Amino acid sequence: MPESTPRPTIQLFVPKFRIDETLDAIRECLERGWTGLGYKTVEIEREWSAYTGLPHSHFLNSNTSGLHLALEVMRRRHGWEEGDEVITTPLTFVSSNHAILYSGLTPVFADIDDMLCLDPDSVLERITDRTRAVMFVGIGGNVGQYDRIRDICRERGIKLILDAAHMAGTKVEGRHVGHDADVAVFSFQAVKNLPTADSGMICYADSEDDAMARRLSWLGISSDTYARTMGGGSYKWRYEVDELGYKYNGNSIMAATALVALKYLDEDNARRREIAGLYDSALEGSGIERVRMAAGAEPSRHLYQVLIDDRDESILRLNERGVAPGVHYRDNSAYSLYAPYRSQTPRAAAASDRLLSLPLHMSLSDDDVSYVAEQLLAVSG
Repeated sequence: MPESTPRPTIQLFVPKFRIDETLDAIRECLERGWTGLGYKTVEIEREWSAYTGLPHSHFLNSNTSGLHLALEVMRRRHGWEEGDEVITTPLTFVSSNHAILYSGLTPVFADIDDMLCLDPDSVLERITDRTRAVMFVGIGGNVGQYDRIRDICRERGIKLILDAAHMAGTKVEGRHVGHDADVAVFSFQAVKNLPTADSGMICYADSEDDAMARRLSWLGISSDTYARTMGGGSYKWRYEVDELGYKYNGNSIMAATALVALKYLDEDNARRREIAGLYDSALEGSGIERVRMAAGAEPSRHLYQVLIDDRDESILRLNERGVAPGVHYRDNSAYSLYAPYRSQTPRAAAASDRLLSLPLHMSLSDDDVSYVAEQLLAVSG
């Protein structure tokens, strides 16, 4: 008898692109001869603001660049000094906390709640006379206790930075997240809910913060090439450089890809929530601890996370059964780079040792989800 075909490994992430539509959008850039800053980047900024309701949308080459700009603009405009403090979470991708160090600021780790987001009580304990901002990370698209963190910041005149890398499409009471932050930064990296190859968006509440960010993202140059070319008349080659900036701008190829993905974001996020519901049903009553999502929100569900004992051994056993899970994230305070900033965050440390992210992407069938859940139950039983 012929051997049965083995089941392909179910990957943690597989980006979903509407290929023909995306190629048509990219073709427009190639035919026009404009692939860099401007043209499609202007369009995605306009469309993102229309979708989210956020007033100032600025397209960048990554979320990481955006986080650095968020802090650097505030440092320069609001007189922060080297070593001033930003309260943050140790349970995040390292780019969140690298951005703090990039700007010569000090990360202060607060602990997490059972939704893996910042615990407001722990944040209150960390506030000092040098606290300048709180960085809230919406891990997996979860809003956690964001509203309490926002209120703490408002009451004390502390800036609120929303690292919304996982939150494209997350809504609370019908409004997109980020409208009440001083600055929100999104990721459109390849495996995110709104996928490109790599890009992001920064959205300031303040127009002057936004204006400085636009200069800093283009090397401190007073006006970009597209603006000087499209302003009418001859090419205006003169510009001013009065501050040190960076090369953080997005380009039209990535923007064209993002414009197509944005059209399907709500549809894709609805499917992600459906997949999460299937996991919930399959694991109900199993004893496996699932990460709780905040009530009253419509999360993007970038991740589906559980907490299990013997996590590392379980990953190996799942790999043998054709399932490739992930870990989001390792407690940053365990890395040697962050040794000088370690503080008491026992819940983050405990979660870091037990967290497991199950496959969650648009290519999963209902049968795939059932299979993943069955294998997880088998290896953790």
